[in-house]
Amino acid sequence: MSHLEQSRHLATTIPGPKSQALIDRKAAAVSRGVGTTMPVYAIRAGGGIVEDVDGNRLIDLGSGIAVTTIGNASPLVVDAVAAQAANFTHTCFMVTPYEGYVAVCEQLNRLTPVAGDKRSALFNSGSEAVENAVKIARSYTHKPAVVAFDHAYHGRTNLTMALTAKVMPYKHGFGPFAPEIYRAPLSYPFRDAEFGKEMATDGELAAKRAIDVIDKQIGADNLAAVLIEPIQGEGGFIVPADGFLPALLAWCRANDVVFIADEVQTGFARTGAMFACEHEGIDPDLIITAKGIADGMPLSAVTGRAEIMNAPHVSGLGGTYGGNPVACAAALATIETIESQGMVARAQQIEALMKDRLGRWQAEDDRIGDVRGRGAMIAMELVKAGTTEPDADLTKALCAGAHAAGVIVLTCGTYGNVLRFLPPLTISDELLVEALDVLELILRDL
Repeated sequence: MSHLEQSRHLATTIPGPKSQALIDRKAAAVSRGVGTTMPVYAIRAGGGIVEDVDGNRLIDLGSGIAVTTIGNASPLVVDAVAAQAANFTHTCFMVTPYEGYVAVCEQLNRLTPVAGDKRSALFNSGSEAVENAVKIARSYTHKPAVVAFDHAYHGRTNLTMALTAKVMPYKHGFGPFAPEIYRAPLSYPFRDAEFGKEMATDGELAAKRAIDVIDKQIGADNLAAVLIEPIQGEGGFIVPADGFLPALLAWCRANDVVFIADEVQTGFARTGAMFACEHEGIDPDLIITAKGIADGMPLSAVTGRAEIMNAPHVSGLGGTYGGNPVACAAALATIETIESQGMVARAQQIEALMKDRLGRWQAEDDRIGDVRGRGAMIAMELVKAGTTEPDADLTKALCAGAHAAGVIVLTCGTYGNVLRFLPPLTISDELLVEALDVLELILRDL
């Protein structure tokens, strides 16, 4: 458990004077293009709490966007980072390699639900891993095109902006984008209900809709890869209907198309399984991981079938900082913590608690259109009362109220109307219940 007192406490209004001074310094020093969600500056964090410079303790339902899955300043990670930093912080794995990189790849090969002989490669960010997965797929298939999906989010670099669906704030004014990127319709059960119950509940039918688009607009002979988040993150925590992912995978296998699962936000126990693909029993050709992999240290990876991962020529993959030794030490400690402390089961407990509570709200409040998600990756989609029309204003107001009351929550979704919950798996039931109590009061007041 964290050294930090695990209770919500407001010593000042939000933001307090010290945070406000830092907000002013940021405005004078940092590009305005870098936005912030909360008007507070953190000084310590651990368990389910973030403490700011004014002494306010906030309940954390964001985990730094699904990064600090095992809680901030997790003891094994802190010790591993300190020990590695004392030995060396960098040599570049491509110059004088080190065991930590190899050990992380061994663990990824052991843990990821890819069938058969596997290989991995390490990078710095989710975006960088996505780009490299595309490079690997193109190298293996000798084909150019890549399909991504409606509502997808895959990053902020040029190629990953092309793969990302939402224009604001991610793409507006930053083009032109990389070519040979195409988009297919996702299975989005809540929205697909508008096309009839069958489309909303039958994943195979939704997959047929997507495959028809792919066949007509791109053609399998031109397609290197299909790239998909097993549960969409920024797009709205959308869980596809059962059967959608297996049907897509079967089509990819039949047509020599690489199936890439982007598990950047869903990986490492977040969804109540080590990886979200396990819920549907699928084994992708490549899996992309980042975020929760190293508890806050910058690291990402691509893991996949050996014959695909080995397709690029020697030195075709890499980067100066890829698989940094300190980040690798953090990753090994993170994986050990997840496994030794039963974090997968803890995510399942969080899901049960949250879905029970949010489900009761939904039954009483017709502004809650949908409650969905898996594990500690849960969302509530807000609509105008009695309709399916997205209510971004209500979502924004609910978030602002939560922030003022000392609860860190995030929004997402193409329409800006989804409240997403990503608590660290180390949060106590008491803190989680208190955060939900706060949100319920605010929602009633609104």
